[in-house]
Amino acid sequence: MKLKSLKLMLTTAIAAVIVSGSAYAADYTLSVNTALNESDPLYTGLNAFVKNVAEASGGRLEVKLFPGSQLGSDEDVLEQARAGAPVAVIVDGGRLGVFQKEFGALGAPFLANGYDGIRKVVTSDLFEGWVKSLHDGSGLQVLSFNWWQGERHLLTNKAISSPADLAGVRMRTPGAPVWIETINAMGATATAMAWSDVRVAIETNAIDAAEAQIPAIVSSGLNEVIKFVTKTGHINLITGMVTSAAFVDSLPADLQKILRDEALKAGDIASYATRDSFEKYEAQMKSEGITITTPDLAPFRAATASVYDKLGYGELRDTLRAIAAK
Repeated sequence: MKLKSLKLMLTTAIAAVIVSGSAYAADYTLSVNTALNESDPLYTGLNAFVKNVAEASGGRLEVKLFPGSQLGSDEDVLEQARAGAPVAVIVDGGRLGVFQKEFGALGAPFLANGYDGIRKVVTSDLFEGWVKSLHDGSGLQVLSFNWWQGERHLLTNKAISSPADLAGVRMRTPGAPVWIETINAMGATATAMAWSDVRVAIETNAIDAAEAQIPAIVSSGLNEVIKFVTKTGHINLITGMVTSAAFVDSLPADLQKILRDEALKAGDIASYATRDSFEKYEAQMKSEGITITTPDLAPFRAATASVYDKLGYGELRDTLRAIAAK
């Protein structure tokens, strides 16, 4: 009888644990939006962020991922965040430049080479000052800005060897001024368009070309609608995880720290996974018949040199390049 009673007590206790576990809900939830899909190497970092935040917070803070811009365009999600919604977005500095001008310089042409250089910029004291100004002035909180997606190249259906070859080419670009000015300065006609629309736009000849980093070409299927990749590396695409300042401020201090610490760690995971993927993606595209070339970059650098001064980043350019070169 005693044995039966003991078994009943144990069964009841286990059931209670299962029920309580299934009914458990985190105290706070952050939804993260990205235009990328789950096949992109950057997603390695996002998955690590979900796992590590849950562990570090003891389950009090949950992160949910929404690939393919399920929560809306980057601009839409930024506005949701500014309104206080618990949402975040992986976004480039160009889009933040409309709120805090300095961020736009991160997307300016030929600023730094590779991840290690640009990482020094986005973890510097100077950058942290921009983060505070963005928080105070625009209601947006940068969790980390070390989500490197690679250097961006030209994706076309004709060979490109110099800026002159881009004359009359309608090239998709994000809508931020620094991107538009860069593409126009290179000789193409910048055409602002949502990333999710690019493949169909090329297929239907609504545009002629695009520019993107190596992993995004394949993950978005653009390798099926282009013939040439010209490796200009004109923009070193560093992005950040940006959320609502009001949401972060509402969190207990330890959770605020966890979010920023884990976002920085996850950004490194994402960035190195991205870097390690280039060779595989390039080999795949070559096997599919895509021609990949690296032109003389001097004419492209010369053509885009005026972008900094035109947008008021001339002095900042030299400061940032010095930080990246340390």
